[in-house]
Amino acid sequence: MELNEMGKAAKTSAFVLNRLGSGRKNEGLKLVSAALKDKDNIESIISANKKDIENAINNNMKASLVDRLSLNAQRINAMAEGIDQVITLDDPVGEVLNIKERPNGLRIGEKRVPLGVVGIIYESRPNVTADAFALCFKTGNSVILRGGSDAIESNRQIVNIIRNALSEAGLPKDSIQLIEDTRRSTAEEFMRLNEYVDVLIPRGGAGLIKTVVEKATIPVIETGTGNCHIYVDESADINMAANIIENAKTQRLGVCNACESLVIHSAIADKALPEIEKKLSAKGIEIRADERALAIMDKAVPASENDWGTEYLDAIISVKTVDSIDEAIAHINKYNTGHSESIITNDYNNSVKFLDEIDAAAVYVNASTRFTDGFEFGFGAEIGISTQKLHARGPMGLKALTTTKYIIYGSGQIRE
Repeated sequence: MELNEMGKAAKTSAFVLNRLGSGRKNEGLKLVSAALKDKDNIESIISANKKDIENAINNNMKASLVDRLSLNAQRINAMAEGIDQVITLDDPVGEVLNIKERPNGLRIGEKRVPLGVVGIIYESRPNVTADAFALCFKTGNSVILRGGSDAIESNRQIVNIIRNALSEAGLPKDSIQLIEDTRRSTAEEFMRLNEYVDVLIPRGGAGLIKTVVEKATIPVIETGTGNCHIYVDESADINMAANIIENAKTQRLGVCNACESLVIHSAIADKALPEIEKKLSAKGIEIRADERALAIMDKAVPASENDWGTEYLDAIISVKTVDSIDEAIAHINKYNTGHSESIITNDYNNSVKFLDEIDAAAVYVNASTRFTDGFEFGFGAEIGISTQKLHARGPMGLKALTTTKYIIYGSGQIRE
């Protein structure tokens, strides 16, 4: 289907969705979840995904990104479970906020409403397809998806299953549409479809996000890259620090909330770094360190200036040594991407200082950055993790896919 036709169909579907009650929307989501759990459908998705994996390997995609692309029965069931969780969440649409009566008798309030048509451009993560649909559908938005060529077979099959389930439920199947033309020129045309698309959300690497921000005429919500830091304070519990860093770096390498940068206080470095190195080296992580850290660790290699600001999405971590929490905060705020930052400390004042002064969407004390996730935050599936400051910030759940309009009740008032 031509893009303008897709836009028109999405607008029509959004109008229908806007009039559906929560119960009807939940019925549709239940049928979609059941369809994704169906054994035959799981096998068809895995079969399609195998084609994508084969192409990715032939194109020399690095292992961490192949993992992000890969689907199995467990991951497909997790997509369905994400939809199940969305069903249980309160529907924000229709919520009326802050009704106040003016001296002239007008009662003015705000009502939460859908955004309308949401466009999403994303790379190599087919689970985004189901997550995006669930959140958009629950909030009365239709969605147009443009995935990367790496995941085209997987995305096509998932979308087909969702559309068939919607049709069987008597709901508009064009609530979700997939742009199957993966040419860059088509993506750029999509970025200018502002007559039909109300907001555009890019999910992917820095290059994709930069392109969308620069070329889109549709309002954009940036879901940024993740150069996430963990700072080990001088008062930190070393065992806790080593375990958290191991988890944050190695649980999944190719995700935006993985720890890419370690910052450590010089007063604890001699004791902590060998323990941290032992855990990371056992998982095959290359450590790129500054001079002071190099003198302490056996297997580290020298870091360059570029390492401080790099999101590796790979088995690599940088290590920077500092002499104070102020130096740590300054370093992190200079090189971070506004995503997720964590401090490991037993000093209450330092934890408060870190929470207050770090500029990021999610700031942790004594916990892994891997928790920055809509599911982990109790939002169900997420549409992305916003690193900008307008409209939405952090994991974007249901409310982030709505806006408000003013509703005004009068009794014949006129303005003089």
